Amino acid sequence: MKTILRDYLQSSREALLWKLDGLSERELRLPRTPTGMNLLGIVKHMAQVEIGYLGDTFGRPWPNPAEVIADEVFDSDPQADWYATADESAASVCDLYRRVWAFADETIESLPLDARGRVPHWAPPQDEVTLHRAIVHVLVELSRHLGQADILREGIDGRIGMKVDNTNIPDDQDWDAYVAKLTALADRTIR
Repeated sequence: MKTILRDYLQSSREALLWKLDGLSERELRLPRTPTGMNLLGIVKHMAQVEIGYLGDTFGRPWPNPAEVIADEVFDSDPQADWYATADESAASVCDLYRRVWAFADETIESLPLDARGRVPHWAPPQDEVTLHRAIVHVLVELSRHLGQADILREGIDGRIGMKVDNTNIPDDQDWDAYVAKLTALADRTIR
């Protein structure tokens, strides 16, 4: 079970970083939605998520506290983990995320799935979790944000799909005709 969870987690992590490939610093940081969603911000957010749920929750603080967004920062900027600062390059955010993988994987490898932890920002009694639940929580959150990243990337340059060597999308699809078909169906919808 643990191996399956970790395999899906790692596959999703790698897919998220693939969504950044070949884009400039500006393209990665540029807000793509009315709420400021951007590709690099998703990566930074997920690094903080994994540090919290697969580190702090099980008594394993991140070894470099300066790389973790402090509670005081969140108090003044609740979106602080959703964008890279001027001092953070895309390479440094991606490097942090890769180092977080190793850190989180140490937690996964060293503890049984029924190990108990406490999520500091959840209210009792929901704050008590098992490692299994924490992994599933991270995997669900990562999958949600990976879907957002997929849509953002498609909007930038049309690159889509599950992973670089298997997009899981038909190669011979006439997308213009498909979109026209869906538009016509929408236009004919009973109102």
